[in-house]
Amino acid sequence: MKKNSLLALALVATLPFAASAAEGVSYNYVQGGYSATNTDGADADGFGVDGSVAIAPNFHLFGGYSNQEIDDTSIDFDQYRFGVGYNREVAPAVDLVTRVAYEKFDAGRGFDYDGWSAEVGVRGSLHPNFEGYAMAGYEDGDEYDGEFYGRVGALAKFNQNWGISGDVKFVDGDTQWFVGPRFTW
Repeated sequence: MKKNSLLALALVATLPFAASAAEGVSYNYVQGGYSATNTDGADADGFGVDGSVAIAPNFHLFGGYSNQEIDDTSIDFDQYRFGVGYNREVAPAVDLVTRVAYEKFDAGRGFDYDGWSAEVGVRGSLHPNFEGYAMAGYEDGDEYDGEFYGRVGALAKFNQNWGISGDVKFVDGDTQWFVGPRFTW
């Protein structure tokens, strides 16, 4: 019984490192940095943190949080995103990635929206020190109409663990972006 428990514990401990991903692509990371939103009506900026953890071959959990203040006001808002993703190697250095997520926007004062998103795209290691991705998605919520979006991003790797990450999301009348350091394991 004790031997089986130790074996099960060892198996569970290795699950976060078991993702089957394209060469040079890791789904185990955490990053933080500068976050901004530019809309037709107002701009905002602040900070964001997010990350991803592989939980099984080809599956990962991801999440993110950002806090931004609208320029020239004292109004700030929080955005959350949590979900699950599936990654499948389609070439030696390229993965097909699909994701679904719960989304939340909270600005207080009665502006509290829940929603969801789904996206599909490719992520790959273009060079041992450079990774990129392109995604197409759809998001919808309880207080806003559904719409399609595009997301592109890149990671410049300094070494096996550290790099600088950037991400831009394009939605009708709204551009969100992030840049900051990433730690990968």
